Amino acid sequence: MAERFNILYLHSHDTGRYVQPYGYAVPTPNIQRLAEEGVLFRQCFCAGPTCSPSRAALLTGMYPHSCGMTGLAHRGWRLNDYRQHIVHTLKKEGYYTALFGTQHVAPHAEVARIGYDQVMPDGSAQERTRAAIDFLTNAPPQPFFISVGYTETHREFPSPDPTVADERYCRPPATLPDTPETRRDMAGFITSARILDDCYGQILNALEQTGLAANTLVICTTDHGPAFPGMKCTLTDHGIGVLLIMRGPGGFTGGRVIEALVSHLDIFPTLCDLLGIVPPTWLQGYSLMPLIRGEKAAIREHVFAEVTYHAAYEPQRGVRTTRYKYISRFDARSTAVLPNCDDSLSKDLWLRHGWRERPQAQEYLFDLIWDPNEANNLADRPETQPVLEEMRNRLIRWMQETNDPLLNGPVPAPAGAVVNDPNGLSPRERPQPAHP
Repeated sequence: MAERFNILYLHSHDTGRYVQPYGYAVPTPNIQRLAEEGVLFRQCFCAGPTCSPSRAALLTGMYPHSCGMTGLAHRGWRLNDYRQHIVHTLKKEGYYTALFGTQHVAPHAEVARIGYDQVMPDGSAQERTRAAIDFLTNAPPQPFFISVGYTETHREFPSPDPTVADERYCRPPATLPDTPETRRDMAGFITSARILDDCYGQILNALEQTGLAANTLVICTTDHGPAFPGMKCTLTDHGIGVLLIMRGPGGFTGGRVIEALVSHLDIFPTLCDLLGIVPPTWLQGYSLMPLIRGEKAAIREHVFAEVTYHAAYEPQRGVRTTRYKYISRFDARSTAVLPNCDDSLSKDLWLRHGWRERPQAQEYLFDLIWDPNEANNLADRPETQPVLEEMRNRLIRWMQETNDPLLNGPVPAPAGAVVNDPNGLSPRERPQPAHP
């Protein structure tokens, strides 16, 4: 039997890669230290740039449409089978499992059905942190898996703290123009990220002080990109690009940087590989260990991602290689689904300049070498038709191999779910039952 070590899963909301070790002016010294001591994956992607689908994919090792989470848990979506959640595989191996804070793969009132041995009800960031530290201080003798989830950096952002982020000197994300509104918005994000980082630092310090650090694998990631226009809920890298830092047993040391394409789906198979567990048959990812051991330079040719529902229905599928990105929309809309973008100063700016009427295509092809910001759609260029056809075929084959229900037409919401009108403006508008 392989060595049994503890697993600490730290996760945030809506952070993307906007933290210090990925080169952004977002001071997160504790995440930086984690990267310098562990392994940072430079090209990690989520399987769906919305909250519940992304988390469900990571924790089941399955694409959102395969595990059933094609929408948001608090709006009525559930996993097809909660026994496919990673805690059940780990519990069979003798692990004690605990949840502190955000989970987002079951309705709040049904969190017990996930299967954790211990659950802390949602609280403030500091309450979650204190609960996690108390757990580490009194850790059980058996190996443990603890999930510590934060709402930071989800909107609403706190008021900008000028000692952390002076809005005069901030730079907004690449999707946005540099204006006073977008700078203030970004200052709020940076302030939220610093709160998150401070909490992480307290937990990581407790891990050291309790003597557990050497035998604990820390997994630090987020669900998807930040909640700015053109990021969260999009299949560009602004939406699906995520931080992933791992530190601990098995070779996750030394401040290494891995450049290979990897997916959230690869975390569950990696833990099986490390622990000597026979992988469940439903897993759709690949172990990261060949990268860690230096046996391979790459474990996958492409990553896939999807959106079906967020606040409103907006079916999209995408595939990314190291060179190209292909995105296909399946709703025949010619304009944006605005309820799927969180309200913000930045959104207001886009709306004032005609976002509601701005046309969108049904297919997108981007050359990520010459167009890393994914702003120049090549799908209609005669010279790129061979690449377009190849990428389209990659996507269709994946949809067929994974029995994507979108191949059969519009995907219905589950009974009891609530959704927004795609023609609306804001996710705060009153949702309606999907099946009146």
